[in-house]
Amino acid sequence: MPSATLTMQEDTLAELEAFPWVNWSEAAREEFIKKLIFEEYMKTGKLSREHEEFCEEIDWHPVDELPLKKEFVAKLQKTIKGPHTPQMDKGEFIKWLNKL
Repeated sequence: MPSATLTMQEDTLAELEAFPWVNWSEAAREEFIKKLIFEEYMKTGKLSREHEEFCEEIDWHPVDELPLKKEFVAKLQKTIKGPHTPQMDKGEFIKWLNKL
């Protein structure tokens, strides 16, 4: 497999060395593949089978990188500001469950 060498500042290298358990080569490889997959997804709106498998393996999807739609953000903000039901005690919760 081909390899690549990166040049970085000493302080950045020191920060990376603070986490010796991290496989930085694998982390960089994953990020590079994610970038390629994201670009493909933005162009075509689809993923190849190989890329779908990769995404499933790392529990990631290109849509995760897209900004939230304004309508969704507005709906969330309305929900946060809206009225909420009071907190139930254990007995009230059991009664509520029994009604279901």
